[in-house]
Amino acid sequence: MTAGFYASRLTRAGAVMAPMAGYSDAPMRQLASEHGALWTVSEMISARGLMGGGDTEKLNLGRPYPGEQGRVVQLFGAEPEVLAAAVARAEAWFAPAAIDLNMGCPVPKIRGKGGACLLQTPEVAFTLIRAMREATGLDVSAKIRLGWDSDRSLEVAQGLAEAGAALITVHGRTSAQRYTGEADWDAIARVAASVPVPVVGSGDVTTAAQANARKKTGVAAVMIGRGAVGNPWIFRTLATGEDAWPDARTRARTALRHAELQTAFYDDESGRLTLRPLRKVLPAYLPEFPELRDALVQVVTAGDVRRVLAPLLDDADRAAPTGPETASPPAPGYAVHHS
Repeated sequence: MTAGFYASRLTRAGAVMAPMAGYSDAPMRQLASEHGALWTVSEMISARGLMGGGDTEKLNLGRPYPGEQGRVVQLFGAEPEVLAAAVARAEAWFAPAAIDLNMGCPVPKIRGKGGACLLQTPEVAFTLIRAMREATGLDVSAKIRLGWDSDRSLEVAQGLAEAGAALITVHGRTSAQRYTGEADWDAIARVAASVPVPVVGSGDVTTAAQANARKKTGVAAVMIGRGAVGNPWIFRTLATGEDAWPDARTRARTALRHAELQTAFYDDESGRLTLRPLRKVLPAYLPEFPELRDALVQVVTAGDVRRVLAPLLDDADRAAPTGPETASPPAPGYAVHHS
């Protein structure tokens, strides 16, 4: 029997790129994958919104970049029949490697619609996982927090595994904590020891050293979110063991390439919409150059980024795009393959 996607990827060294609203879109996923991420996870997509169809933003959240592999599509919702239909649609439209159920988002606007609310009624979550499993042959996983306002992670994780989850990611905070305090990795370790499926640990991992230390808690892998913003090299370090922070020119070139990938993927000729979300990311590539920040958070086009970064680039970089990835992406209905 062929191993599932998660089991196959977990035979490798490395870390997972977290789903991050406003960050983990196709350009960032592409850079993380190229640098060795075990897999990447899309920004969360509303199952009900996906079934409404035709929403450009929702399609972009799931749409792959050309040739994308190893990308997990994350859905949120609270109705079995809607999630099952959304799984089928996501598989047909986006050709994901696996499907993940969001049970960790604490944002108030999705309360009652899924996310961390499911931690209050875990039996509903178990029903959702079963419905999703029945709708696809892909691995189905879940990303949880420790609980709503207290730690129920063992109960929830064991039920999810019994319902058929192929993998469980645990963020070491309750929903009530949001992002305050410290992630409880002892609690994550207890979950990893208590379920028969792989557990990925998440929370407060911003460096390769921290990731290596957390891996020793018994998790199958570590998930990295904000530590990967402006730093795709963290995945290369964890995949290869070669810990080298690139020089300023390399990081400037990658920041520029990120802008070019952003422009190509969203295909907005004005650039006014495509680069606005990237303004919060670009300064993270060059933290030791605070004098560039004011200009980077006002860029409109990739050409603007090239001009701002010109002092750190060589003549060839200043004159032309840094990579060949400028072709238009496939239409949402075009299925790519994953490994």
